[in-house]
Amino acid sequence: MDVTFRAPWDGQFDQAGVFVRIDDEHWIKAGIEYADEHLGLGAVVTDIRSDWSVGYVDDWHGREITVRVSRWPDAVIVRARADDGDWRLVRVAPFDGDAAASAGPFLAGPTRSGLVVRFTRWTRSAADAALH
Repeated sequence: MDVTFRAPWDGQFDQAGVFVRIDDEHWIKAGIEYADEHLGLGAVVTDIRSDWSVGYVDDWHGREITVRVSRWPDAVIVRARADDGDWRLVRVAPFDGDAAASAGPFLAGPTRSGLVVRFTRWTRSAADAALH
């Protein structure tokens, strides 16, 4: 699944991306989060406990961002890019390939009201075949 969006990224902890969910204890949130005046590209992976991986992508500010999740038999591969740039590998996360899951766009503005994210594309396709 690919989700493409634009946002102003000006509120602490503003977020947007893709959410993949099996249940309350098994899910992945992947995308952009604006915190401490930096854009962070990352993923929260929850398999009973949660962890978070993140890296700065400040040069993506003001650009259209696409987050792609590809489901493999035992993992989810997360990639992202700005505009039509190269895909960047974000995360390889274990994920139960036999479990029913749902996925779609998400946004959150936990410290304020009024966050506006413009989702410009949401598509489902075959999973990427290559890891890199």
